[in-house]
Amino acid sequence: MANQTSGLARIYKATGYSIKGFCAAWRHEAAFRQEVVVAVIAIILACYLETDAISRILLIGSVWLVVLVEIINSAIEAVVDRIGPEQHPLSGRAKDLGSAAVTLAIVLSVFIWVTLLWTHLG
Repeated sequence: MANQTSGLARIYKATGYSIKGFCAAWRHEAAFRQEVVVAVIAIILACYLETDAISRILLIGSVWLVVLVEIINSAIEAVVDRIGPEQHPLSGRAKDLGSAAVTLAIVLSVFIWVTLLWTHLG
């Protein structure tokens, strides 16, 4: 049987891989850096707004979702780029689909923020 890590050792290793992923995204992905800055500002704003807990969770969760989808999109792009530099319709489709997912997450986040701010401040 192969050497398998379990329990706390597995969690420790997984945490290390996640930290490497965050560092790589920050270092190599301008869109990730921009979205993190916007998310931090939005999260601080959401914490200061006088609103109920569910609205606050939606406000924070929606911007966090954008960051999450951006990481997945960056992973897709890295894999496609690793395969090779030549143009291929499936490579382009994979990158376009990842980009579309980020756009949908941003649209959802904006919709949630506008709707909740309109409701609470209007």
